[in-house]
Amino acid sequence: MKRAGFVLLAAVFAGQAHGQTASVPAAAALSCGALKGESSRTASTSQWTISGPSGKTTETGVLRSGPRFECIDGAILVMEFTSSAGHSVFEAYFPDGTTIAYGRQQIDRRGGRIVLPIQAKTRIAAPYRAAFDYHCKLNMPADPIQPAARADCIF
Repeated sequence: MKRAGFVLLAAVFAGQAHGQTASVPAAAALSCGALKGESSRTASTSQWTISGPSGKTTETGVLRSGPRFECIDGAILVMEFTSSAGHSVFEAYFPDGTTIAYGRQQIDRRGGRIVLPIQAKTRIAAPYRAAFDYHCKLNMPADPIQPAARADCIF
């Protein structure tokens, strides 16, 4: 009987400890050449910071997932997240200070490569353009695809 009481008491304490939430926020960081992405998460919000040659930017938001960082060609920092409303965002930071951002539905991944809308190609400095493939499925009146650019599209 004494042993049964001890086991029951141990189970009660283990159950209480198991039900606790961690007070330490989850954190992630990735360095990519001259760029660095850092994030931390508490129970309700996420905070992320992008640091590079052109400065440091910090943002806070309520996210469903992310932010997740990825390094492309050792120089381009990619960050993706999904807001609590379900909107997914893709952002790419370049060492020259340029940033491009798209809704995640405009980005594809094929064969381990990121496929961006062809319109992004002209917004990316020449040394970094080869890091991505491009598609021609986002043709909008405000941002049309030039006929000469179609030759660079994989689909």
